[in-house]
Amino acid sequence: MVKSHLILNNVKKYYPIMGGVIRHVKNYVRAVDGVTLEIKRGECLGLVGESGCGKTTLSKTILRLENATDGTIFYLPDNAGNEGKSLEMEKYDILKYRGAKLKNLRKKIQIVFQDPSASLNPRMLVKNIIGEAFDIHRIASGKEKIDRIIELLRSVGLGKDHLMRYPHEFSGGQRQRIAIARALSTNPEFIILDEPTSALDVSVQAQILNLLKDLQQKYNLTYLFITHHLLVVEYISDRIAVMYLGKIVELTKTETLFKRALHPYTIALLSAIPVPDPEKKRRRIVLKGDVPNSVNPPKGCRFHPRCWLADDVCREVEPELSEVEPGHYVACHRVDEVMKQFY
Repeated sequence: MVKSHLILNNVKKYYPIMGGVIRHVKNYVRAVDGVTLEIKRGECLGLVGESGCGKTTLSKTILRLENATDGTIFYLPDNAGNEGKSLEMEKYDILKYRGAKLKNLRKKIQIVFQDPSASLNPRMLVKNIIGEAFDIHRIASGKEKIDRIIELLRSVGLGKDHLMRYPHEFSGGQRQRIAIARALSTNPEFIILDEPTSALDVSVQAQILNLLKDLQQKYNLTYLFITHHLLVVEYISDRIAVMYLGKIVELTKTETLFKRALHPYTIALLSAIPVPDPEKKRRRIVLKGDVPNSVNPPKGCRFHPRCWLADDVCREVEPELSEVEPGHYVACHRVDEVMKQFY
């Protein structure tokens, strides 16, 4: 049985909107609004959705770069087993970590950001960019530190010759390789990949994706891969979670999602993928209207203002993410109608 690595229960992240003469809280931006998710050890979970749906905010909350408004996030070590919701789980709630315990967590969870031009310090040499974590966490120093930096560079397709260069001297793909090497410097177990290929050319994207897959096998890593590119996430992910306006609306295996998506929003996303055959046509679903405001989300199902299947129940009652088929979770009242129309 595959063990859980990260368990999120009803995680919320609200940003206050201040107003008035005395600067009081008038409302909240509900960036992440009740996400429940389980990421298994050694898998790559893809997280997809439109821009502004809360993907990056969720990743920053997991990293503790943002403090969650509510919920729990359990980060389970390899020897923890699956302890369910017992009291023993409380000691793994990273939202309660402080001081040295939080610093130690930083070694285990790392992130690769979307734009390496912005995430790499332009005034630092490559050896200092990658070696910074060695100093902060006192992992290595002197010759041992340099040897390990060179080893990391070689693992991502670079070498010793790149140590004394600045980020602007590299191409976009090479800068992302440096960012990946920096993420690997603390010997992490879990890496968040926040759209790591979206700023790169297509040919370079393929190289980076293959590199990430090789590194996952080599170092036994768990990935959370965030993207809005469905074909990229199909290639690298074992399972996919679809996010809409701060909530997970569908979660299942990658192969199942592309063959038998059951949420209207997911079906609309998949219909936008071009078919590489001029003789074939895909049934195109064009969503009407804009994404609702996360300050005042719609009552009931958040997708109902744009959904062609919405009825009165959808407008009044918010659907829960529930298992409709083995391993396939959907938050929709109209799953039966989706099956009738598409399968």
